[in-house]
Amino acid sequence: MRILIVEDEPRMLELLRQGLYEHGFTVMTASDGETGLAMATAHELDAMVLDIGLPRLDGYALLRALRASERRTPVLMLTARDTEDEIIHGLDGGADDYLTKPFSFPELVARLQSITRPRREKADCAIRAGDVVVDPVRRTVWRNGESISLTRLELLLLTCLARQAGQCVSRQTLIEFIWGAEHAVGPGALDVLVNSLRAKIDAPGGQKRVGTVRGRGYIFRSAAGAEKNA
Repeated sequence: MRILIVEDEPRMLELLRQGLYEHGFTVMTASDGETGLAMATAHELDAMVLDIGLPRLDGYALLRALRASERRTPVLMLTARDTEDEIIHGLDGGADDYLTKPFSFPELVARLQSITRPRREKADCAIRAGDVVVDPVRRTVWRNGESISLTRLELLLLTCLARQAGQCVSRQTLIEFIWGAEHAVGPGALDVLVNSLRAKIDAPGGQKRVGTVRGRGYIFRSAAGAEKNA
């Protein structure tokens, strides 16, 4: 799942980013309300973790603006403000859940899973691209009925490519989807990951599914001869 964290305290922001990343989330971050709102409206998110006491635009105002834009992104307010009035104000303002600091990561992850469950259950999670079936929620991949074991990063790469099968996906789009927009990765990290995925997903002697579009990015071939110049 892609999560946006909006938190102004640097140590807490890094703690949340690293912790959620280690629990399998793709994480984006913002340290003020205006930036958080801009990111929340510009990206497709599965959920947002939102502090209240933010510079430039507080959490309540951010949430009101988000709901006014008709974005239904699930929002978990995570704050040190623990009075009953604050909790009611947050929930009445459009938050889906409210968790106070200090907190435990297992509880935070469980609450994020809970507020995003209706969306995940409503959607058909399996992605079918030719003879390849990817289920990002169950973390399973099949080709021609045979199970393929992938690492977390390989699965994220395949998911992004398979969702747009037949279309070139830019290197920057892939990097942001896999590692997050703010996470610095070396220039060759994506190429290494692509080669690792190819070694597992391509059938011996069969068509190569992950193609390179020179100077642009990568493409997932879902059918033989469907794409050119890749």
